[in-house]
Order: sequence, then C-alpha cells, then structure tokens
Amino acid sequence: MSITTMYGIKNCDTIKKAKKWLEANDIAFEFHDYRAQGLTSQMLVEFESKLGWELLLNRRGTTFRQLTQEQKDGLNKDSALALLLEFPAMIKRPLLIHNDEYHLAFKDAQYTEIFNK
Repeated sequence: MSITTMYGIKNCDTIKKAKKWLEANDIAFEFHDYRAQGLTSQMLVEFESKLGWELLLNRRGTTFRQLTQEQKDGLNKDSALALLLEFPAMIKRPLLIHNDEYHLAFKDAQYTEIFNK
C-alpha cells in the first residue's frame, strides 16, 4: 500500500475541499503543512523536477500579486524557486503525491481518476 501525501497550508479552501474528498472516500493520507512543518530546498527541487516551476507557481494567489513588478518580470527557474522557498504559499495547492505520481490542484473528477487507477 502506498502512502499518499498532500502538501499545502491548512487554512486554504482548496486544501480543505481536497481533504474532505479524501476522507469521504476513505483514502488514508498524510498532510504536510508548509507553514507548520516547513519546506526545504530539497523538497522544492524534487517538486520542480517532477512538475516544473511554471506549474508549481500559483500566479493567481495573493502572495504572487503582492510581488513587485520587477520580481514578476524577472521570473526564471532560479528566481521562482527562491521565491517559492521564501513564500511557500505561492506553491499551487494542493500538491499531491500518490503512487510516486505528482498532481497539482483539486477537482473531484481529477481525484476520482487518480484513485481509481
């Protein structure tokens, strides 16, 4: 049996919906809260290698919108990873690892597909 791990921040509405879906479908999972448990550069490098920094970066969130225009204009892999490490709330949520596959975001149909393989 594989371990399913969800990464995010506990007060995020999308995280709450995803957790509720997993619990309603009796799927055991571990939750890693970036704010409470931290985010290491090693974790971030692993996430980026599987998903790419462009997908990891949540451009729609409050934290991203608060960046300076200069920070936004100068984004590349290195600068994005540095910002994500400093501001983990900018990582698209939830990040789910199940059966060594990496998934971003939450939609009911998406999770149904992931867990019915």
